[in-house]
Amino acid sequence: MTRSETTGASAEKQAAKRTRNPEKTRENILKVAMTEFADKGLTGARIDEIAAKTATTKRMLYYYFGDKDGLYRAVLQRAYEEIRYEESQLDVDHLEPAEAIRALAELTFDHHEAHPDFIRLVAIENTNRGVNLVQAEGLPETQAPAIRTLDRILQRGQDAGIFRTDTTALDIHMLISSYCVFRVANRYTFKALFDWDLTGAENRPHLRAMIGDVVLAYLQQPGKV
Repeated sequence: MTRSETTGASAEKQAAKRTRNPEKTRENILKVAMTEFADKGLTGARIDEIAAKTATTKRMLYYYFGDKDGLYRAVLQRAYEEIRYEESQLDVDHLEPAEAIRALAELTFDHHEAHPDFIRLVAIENTNRGVNLVQAEGLPETQAPAIRTLDRILQRGQDAGIFRTDTTALDIHMLISSYCVFRVANRYTFKALFDWDLTGAENRPHLRAMIGDVVLAYLQQPGKV
């Protein structure tokens, strides 16, 4: 057996071992693929490179995800599922409405900062007019709990007479998301224009408090409750 054949056989053996833990293999592929797609987009990313970085094979990737488009959609779905999972772990129903809104805003702030690849994927998908996102199976259903949670908080605040009634959960979701996405997505252009780092450690406490302040200022405007 030649050296190249030995190397190939070794790679095959490693890939075979990973099939014994298919969930772990799948998760590893998704993690590596997320970075690759965030860096290079759907067109620029290469299945060969993703396979090499996961020490698996193209055949294995195709087995799990069908093709590159299928892998990309799975990455998008996982990216959105991650933030929804974090939100589900936050016990907002036992907080006062204003505290609950602030907690959700700050969680989104923290998550987007910790997952810049997610923000880059969102930007790429918007450039592509969302054509892949709409094909991701079951994605709307996984996002619904976020809106239901906000609905419950808003309803409690409106019933207590402290939140305006002419707004919706989607309004608040958009307001929080737009602020948190902008901070990560535009950090480099903002710094180039104003010499101010949106993600700098020295600015973080101010900006983190600001998102909660902004949302609550909107919700608690006098004369609109």
